[in-house]
Amino acid sequence: MLRGLRKIISSHSILTYSIFVVATLIVCPLVGSESLNVKTIFYDTISGHASDIDADIFYNQRVPRVLLAFLTGAVLAVAGNTFQVILRNPLATPYTLGVTGGASVGAYLAIAFPVLNFSIGKFSSIQLMAILGAGVVGLMIYAASRKKNGLSMHTMLLAGVTIGIMCGAFIMLIRYLTDPNLLGALDKWTMGRLDMIGFDSFYSVLPLSLAGLIMIAFYVRSLNHIALGEEMASGHGVDVSAVQKNCFIGASVATAAVVSTVGPIGFVGLIVPHMVRYFSGYDNRPVMVGCACMGGAFLVICDAIARTIISPAEIPVGVITALIGGPCFIYLLVSKK
Repeated sequence: MLRGLRKIISSHSILTYSIFVVATLIVCPLVGSESLNVKTIFYDTISGHASDIDADIFYNQRVPRVLLAFLTGAVLAVAGNTFQVILRNPLATPYTLGVTGGASVGAYLAIAFPVLNFSIGKFSSIQLMAILGAGVVGLMIYAASRKKNGLSMHTMLLAGVTIGIMCGAFIMLIRYLTDPNLLGALDKWTMGRLDMIGFDSFYSVLPLSLAGLIMIAFYVRSLNHIALGEEMASGHGVDVSAVQKNCFIGASVATAAVVSTVGPIGFVGLIVPHMVRYFSGYDNRPVMVGCACMGGAFLVICDAIARTIISPAEIPVGVITALIGGPCFIYLLVSKK
């Protein structure tokens, strides 16, 4: 059955992913601890104002949350696939390269020390400090992996893992020094949170996320050559060093943008690229589209589960992604074997 599904998806991959995304975006905003009257929402939409409580919940809570979840999942999946290609390592993710760890240190500092409480426009201190932390880590990894004729991907991977471990140590130190009353806020951010009201959070991460994704999209054809080996890519006229550098920057910027708001949600950047490649092959043109679609849809579905499974309470969405993503990844490993 799975092989038949694989043939169908591989032959109509973009159409299949698009249909799945549309269905997810239509159904998931209606799912939650509070049941909504679709007819009332429809009539309020036609009339041009959300006067009913159902319409208010739908437009001010569910829709912004679903859009933020979709954007976050799309960014994490595309970034994960990008890192896996440029590093030629199937386990490479924003976590592996320490980008997420840097963002976590910045966010922890903003939460733990009220003296760092400030905002610029729609950006809160947590977002700004997380982006700053991810940027500092990205620069450190880039500086460590530079060589005369480009970047050393082997060094980049080792530097990312090492700096990620160092970020974990800083996080433990911050937790030790912080006020015990703030530990709950730190834990909540660590496990991932999408419980936003209104579109401010979505709008604040959109510019940097799109900028990073567009930068990656510009080099999709070149990534196909790099996936076959750096020497072969150079033989086909690809500036390997420039592609690796710009894709690393694009993936890091986009990841930092979403992680700064929703927290370090795991497994999306690892499992989704493998799943898409399993169904669509290794051409990065459909794979990148598939990662954006399926990564976004996957996180939207996980968030719908998180807010309904123990309703009216919520489970952190990062817990759901790990519980679903882990077994799926193991299954893919076994099936490929």
